Amino acid sequence: MSVDDLPSDRRVSGQRLRTVLGAWERPGPAYAALADGLRAAVLSGRLPLRTRLPSERELAEAVGVSRTTTTAAYDALRDEGYLLSRRGSGTVTTLPDRGTAGREARDPLTPHDVVDLTIAAPAAPPALHDAVVEALDLLPRHLPGTGYAPGGLPELRAAVAARYTARGVPTTPDQVLVTTGGQEAIHLLVTAHAGPGDRVLVEHPTYPHALDAVRAAAARPVAVPSGPDGLDLDLFASTLRQAAPRLAYLIPDHRNPTGTSLTAEARVRVRELATRTRTLVVGDEALSDLTLDGTPPPPFAGDGTDAAVACIGSASKTFWGGLRIGWVRAHRDLVGRLTTQRSHVDIGSSVIDQLVVVRLLDRLDAVLPQRRAELRDRRDLVVGLLAQRLPDWRVEVPAGGLSLWVDLGLPVSSALAALAPRHGVRVAPGPAFGAEAGLERHLRIPFTEPPERLVRAVDGLARAWTDLGLDARGDVRAEPASLVV
Repeated sequence: MSVDDLPSDRRVSGQRLRTVLGAWERPGPAYAALADGLRAAVLSGRLPLRTRLPSERELAEAVGVSRTTTTAAYDALRDEGYLLSRRGSGTVTTLPDRGTAGREARDPLTPHDVVDLTIAAPAAPPALHDAVVEALDLLPRHLPGTGYAPGGLPELRAAVAARYTARGVPTTPDQVLVTTGGQEAIHLLVTAHAGPGDRVLVEHPTYPHALDAVRAAAARPVAVPSGPDGLDLDLFASTLRQAAPRLAYLIPDHRNPTGTSLTAEARVRVRELATRTRTLVVGDEALSDLTLDGTPPPPFAGDGTDAAVACIGSASKTFWGGLRIGWVRAHRDLVGRLTTQRSHVDIGSSVIDQLVVVRLLDRLDAVLPQRRAELRDRRDLVVGLLAQRLPDWRVEVPAGGLSLWVDLGLPVSSALAALAPRHGVRVAPGPAFGAEAGLERHLRIPFTEPPERLVRAVDGLARAWTDLGLDARGDVRAEPASLVV
């Protein structure tokens, strides 16, 4: 790829880039730390690809270093393949091309060697194969038609509705819209309610792609903190009243990334606030099936009669990410509006995928125990490995979900994420989950990979922690590993 192939209409200023970088400083050469911070911003998506960076002089003034430092940082990233430059066209972010000179040529690790923990999603369950075979047997009855169903196949809508009803939320098929993954469901709900300048309430931290949906609509995310004890309900209530958001997006069960869940009492209060303020509150239940300890949380929608509450579901986390099937459960009037809106850009999800999900939902009660047991074992494995290799990292063991939200004790998450691929593991830094600046003390570590790869991942994180110039207790070493004398 050449810089001529990259559009130059997207540019980030020095001051904005300073905000994106956050706390990038660390022991060792300043240029190396700055390069690590920039690399981490590119890898995490906080600094999009094909973005033109400020000049070395502008960035130096913005972050308070010499131009020599920024020039050296840019040079290092050009060598690694993260930047492309051409006289008159500026410097643009990109990714290394496999097999080209630079970092890939010097780094002996292949993509298979690197454990990718940036994605929290499990492999397919054994039951998937049989479900596909059965779906193929069901397919002929759909072949005489067009295959287009903007609202979803009737049998899948009925199966999803039956699942909600079985959980205590009476639901009819006309209250269900099938989407191409949970991500499309989020986009539909956001764009149906919010436009340029409108506010959308989100938790902080939260699911990064929900933030993407808000920003793609040119809306403004308004953050409400959600820490170890869950959502700050008083601040949630005051934000609903004062900011008047067009909708609120919450993850009530085993929240990505922290693993916390709303209590039963909190759910009642959220629904009451939604009704009182006439604000649509969306509960993303993609992780609701993945309770690993204790009793599963009660349904977010309560008895299902509140028109101010909508729920999102997905096959990706319960079954497999390769099944691009999600859904919205809401009042039938809202489902009708969303179906019309969806038909303008997407006239139906894959018929065969929908049929596969129908068959998997039929055997959900057989699939879930094995899925939960596997995830519970892997969670406990990672918790134990972290206690051995990185004992001062603080880990709250979640009752469910797919990942750990680790407190590193120091604001070095982006720098650690930038170094980690050199040691065989790729992770998303804390700021990737933030609606606003911060979260540099935190790191999300999914436990969805096979055990042998999880062992390699934790070993790699421990080596990266050492390479960062910190010992296993988080203390700065007198002679950082990156400093060559």
